[in-house]
Amino acid sequence: MSFEEQQDFARQVADLNKYGQALNRCESVDEVVSLTLEAMSLLFEFSYSTFVEVREDDLRVVHSTNPNLVQGEPPSDLARRARDAGETLVEQGSDAAVTADSDVTGALAVPARMGDEVTAVLVTRSRSVEEFGDEYVRPMEILATHAATAISNIRSRERLERAHRDLERRKEMIEMYDRLLRHDLGNDLQVIAGFADVVAGQVDGQTEEYAGKIQRAAESAADLIQRVGDLVSTLETQDNPEPHDLESVLGDTVRDIEANYESLTVDFDAAEFDYQVYGGDLLDSVFTNIMSNAAVHNEGEINMRVYPADVSPDEVTVCFADDGDGVSPDLRADIFEMGVKGQESSGTGFGLGFVRALTESYGGSVSVGESDAGGAEFRVTLERV
Repeated sequence: MSFEEQQDFARQVADLNKYGQALNRCESVDEVVSLTLEAMSLLFEFSYSTFVEVREDDLRVVHSTNPNLVQGEPPSDLARRARDAGETLVEQGSDAAVTADSDVTGALAVPARMGDEVTAVLVTRSRSVEEFGDEYVRPMEILATHAATAISNIRSRERLERAHRDLERRKEMIEMYDRLLRHDLGNDLQVIAGFADVVAGQVDGQTEEYAGKIQRAAESAADLIQRVGDLVSTLETQDNPEPHDLESVLGDTVRDIEANYESLTVDFDAAEFDYQVYGGDLLDSVFTNIMSNAAVHNEGEINMRVYPADVSPDEVTVCFADDGDGVSPDLRADIFEMGVKGQESSGTGFGLGFVRALTESYGGSVSVGESDAGGAEFRVTLERV
């Protein structure tokens, strides 16, 4: 008998939808586990129910009504095979049991998926059902989908919360350095520049030349401190990340960049970026800095391709691949540090540091490698809504 042909089909669908709504209100994975096991017990009356959480390649039993399975331990082979296959698996007879002396007659493992990602596996074993047909498989798959959505949302919130905490700690450190630089070192540099100017007016020859160099160095350092302070002020005013239309933000940015840099040609299909992502009012500045770098730090005509990659239910990566000179391998690990720049660069080295600070404040990340054309490929990963 199919799921839809059951007499209580409508009631069971209504019950599953109620559990789905309740699962989406859960604040923790433990709440999702408890509610999912409750649904498996009440809706299906299975003998044993097990919730297996999946994090990357690690599968662990979170909770089980099967006394032979221990919380925190690896699950049975059936759960792992269901995760690997990404589809529901059924076992019967002795193969369905966890132990040799068990009276279990059938087992069912259903992966909870969001897109291609398996976030959990729901496993049930019965001492009365010998064959799990569509009337059992379909509702279990519906319940698994609800559980997967709930877990995915919780993990997204956790990543954003960690990003916010990291950002707050960074802000505290930056504020401390900002006060130190602006008030202490900044005042000292003003004194140095002032005295150097006085000395330059009273001497001549090589001494006057040295005094001039001291004055220019002090003024340059003071200017750099001011720019760092402006950057700190900008980051401090950033609000919590909110949903933004990636297609719209990128489209506007590409249009402005191409208008300002005639040497840069951008291959960009707006329809490929139909995603909502978490960001702030300066999200466009992240993209602007990366694209303008390609035009400023390369000579001649530069071609850039902007395309999405590694799209999952939780994240999307925006790739900026150009055919320029690229970023040397020994500089890639440090290029996003504030003040770091290439030997030939005439910039301040704060542009990409600004990119990383903003991106991480949105719960994302940024990296650089080599493009297929031999140039640079910057990858900005953002949280999806």
